[in-house]
Amino acid sequence: MGSTHTAGAADTPDTGSAAGTTVAELVRARWKDHRPGLKYRDLVLTHHETTAASAARAALLRDLLPPGAQPHVGVLLDNVPEYPLWLGAAALAGATVVGVNPTRRGPELARDIAHTECALLVTERAHLPLLDGLDLGPSLSRDRVLVVDDPAYDALLAPYAGAEPEPAPEVTPGTRMLLYFTSGSTGAPKAVICSQGRLAHAGRALVDSLDVVPEDVHYICMPLFHGNAVMANWAPALTGGAAVALRRKFSASGFLPDIRAYGATYFTYVGRAVQFLLATPERPDDRDHPLRHGFGTEAGAVDATRFAARFGAPLIEGYGSSEGGAAIQRSPGTPPGAIGRAAPGADLAVVDPDTGRERPPARFDADGRLLNGDEAIGELVNRGRSTFEGYWKNEQAVADRLRGDWYWTGDLFFRDTEGFFHFAGRSDDRLRVDSENLAAAVIENILARFPDAASAAVYAVPDPVAGDQVMATLALHEGAAFDPAAFAAFLAAQPDLGTKMPPRFVRVTERMPVTATNKVHRVGLRRTGFRCADPVWWSPPEAGPCGAVYRPFTAADLRALLDRYRAQHRDALLDR
Repeated sequence: MGSTHTAGAADTPDTGSAAGTTVAELVRARWKDHRPGLKYRDLVLTHHETTAASAARAALLRDLLPPGAQPHVGVLLDNVPEYPLWLGAAALAGATVVGVNPTRRGPELARDIAHTECALLVTERAHLPLLDGLDLGPSLSRDRVLVVDDPAYDALLAPYAGAEPEPAPEVTPGTRMLLYFTSGSTGAPKAVICSQGRLAHAGRALVDSLDVVPEDVHYICMPLFHGNAVMANWAPALTGGAAVALRRKFSASGFLPDIRAYGATYFTYVGRAVQFLLATPERPDDRDHPLRHGFGTEAGAVDATRFAARFGAPLIEGYGSSEGGAAIQRSPGTPPGAIGRAAPGADLAVVDPDTGRERPPARFDADGRLLNGDEAIGELVNRGRSTFEGYWKNEQAVADRLRGDWYWTGDLFFRDTEGFFHFAGRSDDRLRVDSENLAAAVIENILARFPDAASAAVYAVPDPVAGDQVMATLALHEGAAFDPAAFAAFLAAQPDLGTKMPPRFVRVTERMPVTATNKVHRVGLRRTGFRCADPVWWSPPEAGPCGAVYRPFTAADLRALLDRYRAQHRDALLDR
């Protein structure tokens, strides 16, 4: 993590206990702080200027919307300066920011806005066509759509330029601050509730664990409509007095130039972002930058090691459910491949999702192969206090999360004998092959070692007779071609690859399909399976053990295999 820094009292005002702090107080604390606070391209605003701009928007918000129920403000923007300014404005005004995903389209986009009952929508010209012809619900009238790069917007704000950042009297730590949608990588997105107190607490926790100081610059390249960028990047910067630097959209080629130009010391990532960075051509000056570390999830042990070796900045892998129900922290001595131990105050366990019984510890052989995955892998639950605050108007989803007074994460883990937790994928990513339970993430971590693979995704396709078969999608490095013999030899050389783990089918694609938050779009991969436009290679049963030989999966192979599904009355499973 680099050297430890301590901020002086004059630089970072004491805002009190994080548990009782509001985001509004943190915004107010940056008033009259004239150090750089917000960077975007050639624009630099001080903390004071940023706070003043948020105060003006808060005053406008109070006048635009009638008094009464807490207003919801939809923000349909890329990572532009108006986004953090409206986060600050909502905090001061006691309003709720709804992070609207600009990659959603048509009825899905309309549903997100209407479901969260947005009374105001802040957007930009580039996204206006997305709204054409949509019914945005009874809460939002067309005159309550503000376009931030329209001259009329500046005129609307002008009378409020002198507003001071005084939090609304009704603001408390329990005031709803955010509604942000789950990624939708495994199903329909749900709107997660986050209060001002919870967001402030998250910011303080990361300030402490990441040694955030006012001299830091937090690079925000993950989308601000998602919880990762707000909770793990904007909030600790606000709390610790660091500056934020924005990238409109993530760019692997623009990453290092931005880091250097902004003097960025920290960034966050999710999903496959790290793989995209590693896929860029190596340069002699890859270590010439001020970056101290990155923080995120799902990079994988192999890619995290490669990133640190190439760029000289360690990646700190953590785990925290978007909903706040469970958290795992990395600590000294965490073994390779593990996430860490339970965060303070959490009573985490890996249990059988059907019975609730705790799973036994994982056992490994000398090569690190998991020997008892069938009995050790289960769902991670929090049996103690959690910070989960629910989903917006989705009682069934809340009930699914809180069963038997436990918080059920929906994620698969196993725990070693030393108490370290290892991620094994989403519960939807569990496979059952020849009566053996497997976890997609375990297989993905092995396939990530294949030299030609820029990224790998593993998921289940139905077996023609019973259970599942393993399918993998590989996105190759630029200029690489899939060599079936080399891939089979690679699998045979992996000491921790169990006999049921080799993929029956391998889809080769130019670019891994991902969601807007760079998580693999597994719903789409599972839906198409081996019936896709990309080339597919397979290891047919008659060729010997799975993974020993791969050959092209032809149209004739597809017809014959579909006949087998129909003969077993399992063809309907292909469309599940």
